[in-house]
Amino acid sequence: MRVHKSESAFFVFMTVILGAGVATILAYDALRGSVETLHQPEQLETIAYLSKLLSAAGVLLATALVFGVFFIYPLLRTQAREEGELRAMTASLSARSETLEHAALTDALTGMQNRRYFDDALTEYLDEFRRIDKPVGLMILDLDHFKQVNDTHGHDIGDEVLRAVAKCLKDMTRYHDVVARLGGEEFAIVAPNMDKERLFALAERIRKAIAATTVVSGNVRLKITASLGLATWDRKESAEAFYRRADKQLYDAKRQGRNRVSA
Repeated sequence: MRVHKSESAFFVFMTVILGAGVATILAYDALRGSVETLHQPEQLETIAYLSKLLSAAGVLLATALVFGVFFIYPLLRTQAREEGELRAMTASLSARSETLEHAALTDALTGMQNRRYFDDALTEYLDEFRRIDKPVGLMILDLDHFKQVNDTHGHDIGDEVLRAVAKCLKDMTRYHDVVARLGGEEFAIVAPNMDKERLFALAERIRKAIAATTVVSGNVRLKITASLGLATWDRKESAEAFYRRADKQLYDAKRQGRNRVSA
């Protein structure tokens, strides 16, 4: 059982009271012994008066002891227990809050960051890289003919495809890149400190890796491709304008025949 600080202080207090009680009893016994050896009326009156005072002190100490044991200590124990329960509840709520916050920023299907996280991260990266005057690359990726996968093989197979693509993107990006699923079959990558040429080379590697991925589920073996739109930040545009420019390149890649990179 955990002892609270207030309970420790109470035990010290009760020890002092007990010590005072013992001292009072010893003094009272000593006075009673002195009465039998002393015969002067003045001394007898003084000793009798002191004896009454010691008796009263003993009664008060006994009352304090009973009051402390049966009233104060239960209150302290209840307070300590309630405080412990409150701390446990606070810790539990804090853990739940962190879990909920993590869930609010994570795509449940793929384990990647979600659109909310992507929007916040893109804005923060642009603010920071505007200050240090470094490039930021943005890649918007959309799986080709994904609706046909769901219509032909079902959403369970579609989910397997999305998870496979998510793993591919995580494996091919750096730890400080932001890799997010924006929704449906659309993904995005924020690549800080990456210029146009390096961004295009990374996008080509990702496109080829996705095209080389085979999704196997039961008797189903699927190959899938992706179209990618790229943009390199001009250090002036907002996050929204930057995203729209990359998204426009994605639609250009779709119009050009899919399974390609447009920048």
